[in-house]
Amino acid sequence: MEISIPVFIVLAIVYFVAAHIGLYKMFQKLGYKGYEILIPFYGTHLAVKTIKKSFWWTIIYYVPFLGFVVWMGIIVELMKLFGKVKFTEHFLGVVFTGIYLPYIAFQDDFKFIGYEEAAKYKKSKRREWTDAIVFAVIAATLIRGLYMEAFTIPTSSMEQKLLVGDFLFVNKMAYGARVPNTPVSFPFTHHSFPEWVPIVGGSQSYTEIIKFPYTKLPAMGEVERNDCVVFNFPAGDTVALEHQNQVYDQLVRDYGRDFVWKNFTIKGRPADKQENYIKRCVGLPGDKLQIVDTKLMINDAAAYFDENAQFTYKVVTDGTGFNEKMLQKKGITTEPVQKISDYGEYELTLTDEAVEKVKQFSYVKSVERNVEPLGYVYKFQNQPVFPNDTAYNWTRDNFGPMVIPEKGMTVDLSLNNLPLYKRIIHNYEKHELKVTDGKIYIDGVEATSYTFAMDYYWMMGDNRHNSLDSRYWGFVPEDHIVGKAVFVWMSYDAQLGRIRWERLFSLVH
Repeated sequence: MEISIPVFIVLAIVYFVAAHIGLYKMFQKLGYKGYEILIPFYGTHLAVKTIKKSFWWTIIYYVPFLGFVVWMGIIVELMKLFGKVKFTEHFLGVVFTGIYLPYIAFQDDFKFIGYEEAAKYKKSKRREWTDAIVFAVIAATLIRGLYMEAFTIPTSSMEQKLLVGDFLFVNKMAYGARVPNTPVSFPFTHHSFPEWVPIVGGSQSYTEIIKFPYTKLPAMGEVERNDCVVFNFPAGDTVALEHQNQVYDQLVRDYGRDFVWKNFTIKGRPADKQENYIKRCVGLPGDKLQIVDTKLMINDAAAYFDENAQFTYKVVTDGTGFNEKMLQKKGITTEPVQKISDYGEYELTLTDEAVEKVKQFSYVKSVERNVEPLGYVYKFQNQPVFPNDTAYNWTRDNFGPMVIPEKGMTVDLSLNNLPLYKRIIHNYEKHELKVTDGKIYIDGVEATSYTFAMDYYWMMGDNRHNSLDSRYWGFVPEDHIVGKAVFVWMSYDAQLGRIRWERLFSLVH
């Protein structure tokens, strides 16, 4: 059941009014004039004073989100003054305030018992632990959902800027924290319970009984070109559960829809429950983007290229092999060395600096960057490069040119350029899209142009030849943006079995 923002606002106002009707009656029974609790700021000060808490409670009450925690404390402490001390009573008072408070406040036996009597109540150890756990879960959920969240780098797509085994914090307020699309979910899970959890391991950990449309809170700033951005994987709106690390649409292109649906479990996911990816935002809304022989061009100028970015190279030796651990310890590469042939041909993943180091090895004859030309034929995949259509001969290393869609921008639609925009029109902006007799129909009406309702971004990994990024699945909609990578707080190298002490608490620039 999707609730629109206007409807949600109306329901919130009704709930707010109902809760304050209960508070109005409670304060009358405390000896105040009921309307005093309704006066902004003063009412909060009065409530804090009544429960004998620090003035800091009043100040923190008006801090976004943290104020919710203070509000819970105020409700619980007020209820204690009326003899309501059970966990279930406090739970109902906090979770169903607009219903429970009016219900109990207007009962004749609901009376102020006095501070001395209320102070006699002592929590059991069990109750103290229960309250502490509930408070911690609620506070951590708020922080995780709206302020800051920890992420782990699982793949090498951003090496060597971000390494496999890096643990980093992501600032969700940087671009405006999103109101969850699916707010009803189990705490500390993303879309599924961990596999090790008994009975429910691996199963869905959220429900779509309540759904909110895309809405975000005020932002600290906009997404800037070259930011390291965490976002929900756009092509993850449909997944094969047995192959969640692969793009569903690519599976269909390679094996056919009937085979995929017959052999795999197919699942649809809302935007906020799609996998979290981290890439560099190389293209902003309205940018012209092109890749020429691995060189990224933005608005016809050479784009920023991080000194840690890397490509794969064909390295020819006199027959001598490479010691992988030695290469890793010297920081030359973090990827496995691939042997191409028995004639001294290897594939290494290298930065520009590492290329120069490898050239100095006495047994190395040549080092040449791998480049896929336009029209390159992929042996094991069918049209893996965006827009995944035979009309385009783009590759990972020669791509475009094209313009990244911007909110309010209008493009002429044709059968030739429809592959670029069909996922935007149908999947992201939720229109019915059909092609009949060579004509394009949007929501049943013939269309020769389209105006975009959202901004879109282009994300690429710094490990350019080992990154599943926008070159393969296209644009990232603004409603999929999660936050900005801030700093690495922990880093563990599983291959070498050591903590990377030099990376701890390092900023992500």
